[in-house]
Amino acid sequence: MKNRNRKIKTRQDFILFLRQLKNDYSENLSSWENRDVCAFLEGMASWIEDMEGFYKNQGIPNPENLNWKVFADILMGGKLYE
Repeated sequence: MKNRNRKIKTRQDFILFLRQLKNDYSENLSSWENRDVCAFLEGMASWIEDMEGFYKNQGIPNPENLNWKVFADILMGGKLYE
């Protein structure tokens, strides 16, 4: 699962990534630090707070002009959509 997210360029790539992430959770739960929704969301919030450090440590440019509203819509959709 590691580094597969770097290949995401399209909506279909992102959908495939999400499905692979779900499968990784089902098949490799012991490797997940955040094993429930509350911990997962807190981990996401913490990561976003320090994302500049992550990109700096990886030697890659920090993404600019992210559409945070779309990302929020995606998360809310996950809560409500069947």
